[in-house]
Amino acid sequence: MTEDVRNSVYEADRLIAEDIDAYLEQHQHKSLLRFITCGSVDDGKSTLIGRLLYDSKLIFEDQLAELEADSKRVGTQGQDSDLALLVDGLVAEREQGITIDVAYRFFATEKRKFIVADTPGHEQYTRNMVTGASTADVAVILVDARKGVLTQTRRHSYLAQLMGVRHIVLAVNKMDLVGYNRAIFDAIVAEYTEFAESIDLTDVTAIPISALAGDNVAARSDNTPWYEGLALIPVLESVQVGDAFDHGAAFRMPVQWVNRPSHDFRGFAGLIASGSVGVGDPVRILPSGRTSTVARIVTFDGDLDRGLAGQSVTITLTEEEDCSRGDVIAAADDSPAVSDGFEVMLVWMAEEPMLPGRPYWLKIGTQTVTATIQSPKYQVDVNTMEQQPAKTLSLNAIGVANLSTDRSIVFEPYRKDPALGGFVLMDKLTNTTVAAGMLHFALRRAENVHWQAIEVSRDAHAQQKNQRPKVVWFTGLSGSGKSTIANLVEKRLHALGKHCFLLDGDNIRHGLNKDLGFTDADRVENIRRVGEVAKLLTDAGLIAIAAFISPFEAERIMLRDMMEPGEFVEIHVDTTLAEAERRDVKGLYAKARAGKLPNFTGVDSPYEPPANPDLRIDTIATTPEDAAATIVDLILQDR
Repeated sequence: MTEDVRNSVYEADRLIAEDIDAYLEQHQHKSLLRFITCGSVDDGKSTLIGRLLYDSKLIFEDQLAELEADSKRVGTQGQDSDLALLVDGLVAEREQGITIDVAYRFFATEKRKFIVADTPGHEQYTRNMVTGASTADVAVILVDARKGVLTQTRRHSYLAQLMGVRHIVLAVNKMDLVGYNRAIFDAIVAEYTEFAESIDLTDVTAIPISALAGDNVAARSDNTPWYEGLALIPVLESVQVGDAFDHGAAFRMPVQWVNRPSHDFRGFAGLIASGSVGVGDPVRILPSGRTSTVARIVTFDGDLDRGLAGQSVTITLTEEEDCSRGDVIAAADDSPAVSDGFEVMLVWMAEEPMLPGRPYWLKIGTQTVTATIQSPKYQVDVNTMEQQPAKTLSLNAIGVANLSTDRSIVFEPYRKDPALGGFVLMDKLTNTTVAAGMLHFALRRAENVHWQAIEVSRDAHAQQKNQRPKVVWFTGLSGSGKSTIANLVEKRLHALGKHCFLLDGDNIRHGLNKDLGFTDADRVENIRRVGEVAKLLTDAGLIAIAAFISPFEAERIMLRDMMEPGEFVEIHVDTTLAEAERRDVKGLYAKARAGKLPNFTGVDSPYEPPANPDLRIDTIATTPEDAAATIVDLILQDR
């Protein structure tokens, strides 16, 4: 390479570097808008995003080549290239021609940067739409001009409203397929506007578009001379949205972790969610309510005099206060509320329906607690907005219910602060998300009902009886031998001078739980009530013996969590279904097989064997007397 050529290459590299720097500088100070596209199946959401990427020149040549090849494979090419393929990244999406996952894409114009989430249209993937809406400023609701407003259109609009999205763009797509007919567009807009007003969506901009042809996407189209508004991109460029972090609000910082790099430093790290805090400011630690003063505000780049919303900091306090992950540090004179009972709005996302009374993990901010839901107050019909009675919530259902947590949490109503008002529920066994929720308000019961201090403690009761309280829980199929063995265990313990009491499933249903049936929800509530009784018995220093089918693992985990560590003993009384049926002295299996006894465990209702019981008894190989002796020895090992 000659010197002249080398100098030319260097000069070209320098100019390219300057162009890159200029480009980055140009885009660095642009505002960012997050929006979602949603609607029903085949309304053209992915095609619209493909058009936005195409028109903003953010597609590389190799992507265009791949797009052309894929379009030929599905039967389109040239100007009709399938722009949706730019977004549909999963193999399953391309094969089926639908969107399954939430696809996030970035593009920019001269005025603004954008992050867009392409959300699925199929009803079964509604939960993915909620994910996309949770961070969006604007929702672009697409409607196929040939089909008009559909149920999924209403559902997605209602979910957007619930998630706090206030700016709606109604994109009436595929206008080219209806001859750009203004009357069709006006009729769709009128129908949608009436619905939007009924759910308090007032900021709606309607645009007639063709995502495939590009009409009214980047610029006004000559095919719709009757439309006098802006094209889609100019509308998105002009939407006014607030800062993601409110600097003027009261100070809030959920604690993510306790920073202890050395024995002489203890700070509390987190992201300042709102407001600001300065050195010397008084703060309150919630839910405990203790107050202190900010000593330092530490960052990677050094100490700050004042921390602002959006900054990640470590705060040290002047006093050694008890504070851990999940707590919230807030302004001392304007702190959020604390409660353990709420009215909530739920969007159910699991295939299995909600079971009132079942314990779920609730995650809100950095807090994780156990939560149980009561039967819904009502379910919302997204077509009519009617409040319909419901005993449970199924996939994609939206309803209102009361919820209680096992301890007080820090919260704000969702409409005031989504960070401390929005939550997810997770299955305790699988850790899968089953619902998204929004806190409305704390229940008055939670504010007015307090624990009464009792001077004779549970330890005092136990010492008086010279024993350690326990719950000995027998679980197994009907006919496995639970009640027989439990009765023998009680007799042995009583003969040894131990204070115990037997709770039997059939006996409890004659009194405390006589109002419950045998549906899954009633079974959950049956075990929850018995668990509360068993806990009271241990508080009295007793050994509680409980014999219940208790078919679900989740409720048995709930029972263990309710008790003090080491005080719950799970006994799996195990036998085969065939042997249980052979022993069927009550004739229950025969009735269930004949269809006269629905929801019978082992026949048409499942039994989930314990994964890790404290003891497994095989009642085919072991006599009831030997089983009882083994169990008593286990109970008395830890006195």
